[in-house]
Amino acid sequence: MKKGNELFKQKLAVINIGLPSFAESIEDQGGEVVHVDWRPPAGGDPEIIDLLEKLEKFSDRIDLANDEAVRRMTGAQPVLTGLGRAGDVIPGMGERMILHAGSPVDWDSMCGPVKGAVIGALLYEGWAEDREAAERLAASGEITYSPCHHHSAVGPMAGVVSPSMYVFVVENRAGENRAYCTINEGLGKVLRFGAFSDDVIERLKWMEKVLAPSLAEAIRVSGGIDIRDLTARALMMGDECHNRNVAATSLFIRTIIPCLLETKLGKGVIADVIGFISGNDHFFLNLSMAACKVSTDTIAGMDNCSIVSVMARNGTDIGIRLAGTGDRWYTAPAGMPKGLYFPGYSEADANPDLGDSTVSEIAGIGAMAMAAAPAIVKFTGGTPGDAVKNTLEMYEICQGEHSHYQIPVLDFRGTPVGVDIRKIVDKGISPFINTGIAHKNPGIGQVGAGILHAPMEIFVEALKAFAQTLK
Repeated sequence: MKKGNELFKQKLAVINIGLPSFAESIEDQGGEVVHVDWRPPAGGDPEIIDLLEKLEKFSDRIDLANDEAVRRMTGAQPVLTGLGRAGDVIPGMGERMILHAGSPVDWDSMCGPVKGAVIGALLYEGWAEDREAAERLAASGEITYSPCHHHSAVGPMAGVVSPSMYVFVVENRAGENRAYCTINEGLGKVLRFGAFSDDVIERLKWMEKVLAPSLAEAIRVSGGIDIRDLTARALMMGDECHNRNVAATSLFIRTIIPCLLETKLGKGVIADVIGFISGNDHFFLNLSMAACKVSTDTIAGMDNCSIVSVMARNGTDIGIRLAGTGDRWYTAPAGMPKGLYFPGYSEADANPDLGDSTVSEIAGIGAMAMAAAPAIVKFTGGTPGDAVKNTLEMYEICQGEHSHYQIPVLDFRGTPVGVDIRKIVDKGISPFINTGIAHKNPGIGQVGAGILHAPMEIFVEALKAFAQTLK
């Protein structure tokens, strides 16, 4: 009893595990407390806890595969080697085919922005004369719809690609695979956000007739442009290369101008090309997406690998693919971003999340690298401290750190890469996404930008399927 009395005469410090409200109550009374942010594995779900425990006996095999997956993705060397007509260069693309972002979706299930982009593509191709004719054709069964990801391609937002559109060709110089993405049109009223007015189609035609051939000639002169190098440098300059591409676009302009000047293009054409790119801070996004796709495709179909190889949204659903289960999609309803809206718009106008640009996060940039881009919060909402916090949280669900992409504010630590579904489900932390926001109705375009987490259920579903592949 004497020892007990002496204990209570000393200054006590409390360690609180679990609910933060307990720690807050002690602090309010002037007590000293250390809060441990603990949560039960898998949210306390007995079935999932049992599944995770069963996977433990395969952990050495899985970790070995996951380490190799990180090595492949970070070792990929994406190089821009040219541009080509989508119908000529994208594998498996037919003449009456429209590619779209995300997992498979038919016309009846498409959201407003994707329908708007399809309408615009049909008008652009000359397959329909007006909106009404385009809608009839789109619903007729004469058009084949296919996800970009089924063709080594990616598309931002609505992600629509039609045969006559020109796409960047990015090669993995450390391997043999290629990836493709359209040329970025800019922000606001553009096809990828579902707009299809005359000025949108006119811009697309100029891109096809002038911009793409001019850039193709300049890229030929360059001998290939190392996109991984530009991305790494941009991260040092305040970009995260998903929703912020100011530095990366500037670096690309700096690289491409001498090559344009070496061509036989007229001064007026060169001035127009430079003016278009320099007036579009997001120009680099599509290059970055193709580079990320060529990197993440290196792990597709890897046995024993619990790392996500694809994450994409079509505005109706969000879907993932897992390296260890091949081409199978795991889907759930797309989430609604929380963010900042253009004047005159609000969340009531917004469409659920869409686009293939989440390939950025899977490859180790974008939201994974938000700590490198504190100014991103002026576009998506939040504070610079939130940007750092988001990146630090993502390390908890990733297998490794990128050997080329580094974050200055974190002492040049490599970005988190290799999103592991075991860690996601165990820790209850899903991948963070920063994104643009499209109007829910066709024909209007972008109305803001924001952030959200991917839904947990797709990772639980993928984990269950993955467990069945292990014997």
